[in-house]
Amino acid sequence: MEKVLITGSSGFIGYHVAKKILKKRVKVIGVDNHNSYYSPKIKVLRFKELKKFKNFKFYKTDISNKGQLLKIFKKEKPSTVIHLAAQAGVRYSFENPQAYVSSNIDGTNNILECMARLKSSKIIFASSSSVYGNQKKLPIKETNQTNPLNFYGLTKLMNESQIKIFSENYKIDYILLRFFTAYGEYGRPDMFIPKLKKNILNQKKIDLYNNGKHKRDFTFVEDISNIIGILLNKKNFNQRFKILNVCSGVKTDIKKVISLMENELNKKAKLIPKSIQKGDMLETHGSNHNLKKYLNYKKFKNIEYGIKKIASSKF
Repeated sequence: MEKVLITGSSGFIGYHVAKKILKKRVKVIGVDNHNSYYSPKIKVLRFKELKKFKNFKFYKTDISNKGQLLKIFKKEKPSTVIHLAAQAGVRYSFENPQAYVSSNIDGTNNILECMARLKSSKIIFASSSSVYGNQKKLPIKETNQTNPLNFYGLTKLMNESQIKIFSENYKIDYILLRFFTAYGEYGRPDMFIPKLKKNILNQKKIDLYNNGKHKRDFTFVEDISNIIGILLNKKNFNQRFKILNVCSGVKTDIKKVISLMENELNKKAKLIPKSIQKGDMLETHGSNHNLKKYLNYKKFKNIEYGIKKIASSKF
């Protein structure tokens, strides 16, 4: 049975990806530190769901601990790594940049060193649309010049370079997935859509930055897990598609998201207008042409579908 190691397995995307591939004949080795960046309770709930699968094995470990990681790699010998663990959050990167160095830079380097020593052959890496920064020409293509506006985006760009260097020197096959505003059930409570739902239900006020003029290319997590599941079945990654935008290819303004959530919950949001925050991208809109061509993945879930699913879920 193939062994796949997933870092950040109790995280938002990690949970959905793990659950997707656990349904196949694959053994999943989950690694997560259950840190307190946001409430560990939701991470534990996700973990308990994954624990129901007999082909799931879990290690509570921080990827910045190279010694512990090496022990896991030596014991499990995974052929593929799906590297999703990272210190997330644009705004927090201004408050505590060292957390991003420890987790994103050092942690990724540790993963790559372990892969090189134990001869793991393939890595699927979660990068971010944050590497692009603000772009004049939309939709953003993989060939666009990168220009991150925050330290989080910069660390993701550095991770891409780390992976390329290790690939060239240790024959590790890789693909870099630049996610555009992932959202979905069991979402991170610090992100806008989960906060929006919670605050509307509790009739609490919601900060509306830039008067809701931001536009985002929202990507439903179900699409992300489907795409990674398809990639896992590919024996080798095509040289032409080493970097792929993972996005719906549709930009949606924040006011529409609010309106959809209000309609689903049958309650009005209490909005407080705020100025734009530093490090925020005004607009994200990605081209998914290469993704569709490479994987023959044609139909992405629309924002109406996604908001309906989130509104009706427990979390």
